[in-house]
This record gives sequence, structure tokens and C-alpha cells, in this order.
Amino acid sequence: MYRQSIKSGLMMSLLFAANAHAAVDSYRFTHVTIATPWYIFIFLLMGVFVPFVLMAVLAWRVAMKKSSSPASDIARKPISE
Repeated sequence: MYRQSIKSGLMMSLLFAANAHAAVDSYRFTHVTIATPWYIFIFLLMGVFVPFVLMAVLAWRVAMKKSSSPASDIARKPISE
């Protein structure tokens, strides 16, 4: 049991050591071009502004439904009249 744990510990340390040199040289494989900031901008634009546009459309739709239904006018009248 002890020998097995030593072997597995040694194997894990070798695996981590093998990935250490790849982490140092990882920028070689990224291929950053002049278009990369634009890709990031478009991705963030979709992630930030699409929910706001959807919220505006849904709020406008609900507001149009409320103003067109006659039941909403009855509900807004005070009871004392």
C-alpha cells in the first residue's frame, strides 16, 4: 500500500512537472492578431447589450398590452366613484 502511494505520488509530480514547461511557453500557441480585440469587443457587446435590448422589448410589449386592454382601465378607477 505504501509503495503504491509513493508510485502514484511520483507519477503525479512527473505529470505536473511535464505541464510546467508548457505553461511557460503557452503564448506561442495563442496567435494574437490585430483582429483579436475586435473579437473580444463583439463578444462583450453581445453579452452586455443583448440582455438590455431584450429587457427594453419585453417592457415595451408589456406596456402595450396593459394600455390596450379595457380591463386595466376598470381596475384603475377608484371604488368611491
